[in-house]
Order: sequence, then C-alpha cells, then structure tokens
Amino acid sequence: MIDERAIQMYFASIASGSSGNCLLVGNDDTRILIDAGVSKKRIEAGLRSYGLSLSDITAVVLTHEHSDHVKGLGVLSRAISAPIYGTRGTINAVRRMQSLGKVNDGQFNIIKPGQDIVINNVRVHSFSVPHDAADPVDYSFFGEGQKIGAAADLGYFDDEIVRELSGCDLLYIEANHDLRMLETGPYPYQLKMRIAGNYGHLSNEDSGQLIGRVLNEGLGSIILGHLSKENNYPDLALKAVENELLQDFPEFGERERLLQAASREEAGNLIKIRR
Repeated sequence: MIDERAIQMYFASIASGSSGNCLLVGNDDTRILIDAGVSKKRIEAGLRSYGLSLSDITAVVLTHEHSDHVKGLGVLSRAISAPIYGTRGTINAVRRMQSLGKVNDGQFNIIKPGQDIVINNVRVHSFSVPHDAADPVDYSFFGEGQKIGAAADLGYFDDEIVRELSGCDLLYIEANHDLRMLETGPYPYQLKMRIAGNYGHLSNEDSGQLIGRVLNEGLGSIILGHLSKENNYPDLALKAVENELLQDFPEFGERERLLQAASREEAGNLIKIRR
C-alpha cells in the first residue's frame, strides 16, 4: 500500500499536438512521462525548464504506438534505465518499429487495460479508449488523495470513459479539431473520415461535452491538448469548449479561469494540484 496523501502532485505538457506528444505527471519523488513523441533533446529541454533532467525520470507510460507518441522513444530509452509501460499490443507494435532503433527489451513492462500499477508513491490506472491503434489506453494518476486524468486520441466517449475521468483535480483532455476546418481543409477524404470517426479524435465540441460530464468543484485545471496544427487553433478550441460548458453550466464563466490550451511548440508551466 502507498500513502496517497504524502506528496503534492503536479502536471506539465512538454509537447502536445498532432506533431508530437509528451506529458509529465508526478511529484517530488516520482516523475512519469506519458509518451515520448518528440526528440530526446526537446524532452530534456522541457524537463530542464522544471529543474529536472532525464536522470529524474522514474518511468514512461505509453498510450499507443502512433509516431506522434513514440518517435522519440528509442533514443530516450537508450539514455535512461527507467521502465517503460504499455499494453501488449502497444509494446509489440513498438518492437516492430525499426525507425526507433534498439530499445532494451528489459525496459518493457506489459500492462492490461484496467490494471492499476504502483510507481513509487503514485498509483497509475490505465483504461481502454476507442482509437485506431493496436491496444490504446489513457491514464489516471492518484497521489496525495488527488487525481490527474489524461485522455487523448479517442474517437468518442461513453459512460465508461466518463466514469474513468470523474473526480479529477486536473484534467488534460483532447480537443483535436474544429469540425468545419477539418471538413473544408486540404486533407484527403479518407483521412478526414478517420479523424472524425469513432476511432479518430475528439472535436472541440466533443471535448466540451466530455468535460461537462466530469466537471466538479474540485477540478481546478483543465488543459486542452493534442490540437491539430492544420485543423484547429488554441483560441478557437478554448472558445468552443467554453461555449459548450456555458450551455449547461452558466456559472462556469464566473469561476476562476481554469481552462487553457497546451502549446505545440513550448513546454507549458508546471501545474501543482491545489491542496
């Protein structure tokens, strides 16, 4: 058993978007990377901005094997000895990716969707999501009696996903595209259908509706992530999500500003969970 009340949790987005994703969740004793979809150099720079280095990384958890989530994993794995967690489908797919180079097989740890694992003093819970990958999951993290939820790369949400993300003190949630930009943009028809389909990505409106289902008084920070470079803008995503929330929660506009969009180009601020 671990004492989940011991140390304050925090979250940061090192990179977020269709071109690469890497998130940091942890506390003063435990630092967990979610995915490694950007270069080791960029991950190092992000960590440095928080006063951390690669040697501080306790573990890496993978959501799925798409390039924008793992393309930096090979180089990163050769620089750290930390364990790498993922589902069997994700790990097997990563093993087949020659572009990553050699990854020490001993670093891989297979988890089952729905399984809880304990990494130092953080409890990590994985849950299945609908996305066109081998066996994708998203995660929630528990420590100090608080909860951080991180969910991206899901084509739709249902009651089970709402349950998984309920009770969060901080929520990182996908707002991938503006549907009108996607429909009128330059992508081929089949790619547009994939993105907007049940195994693609959440639109801004979808994101707002999901947030509305899990909104609670303790939710102090909402970070919109995985924004498409071609089919979205941060201001557009923020406005669309806020409009969705105001329909059912007029008081949302009166609350302290808690909604922000993760940057594609720069590491975001380290957000500590309020006690």
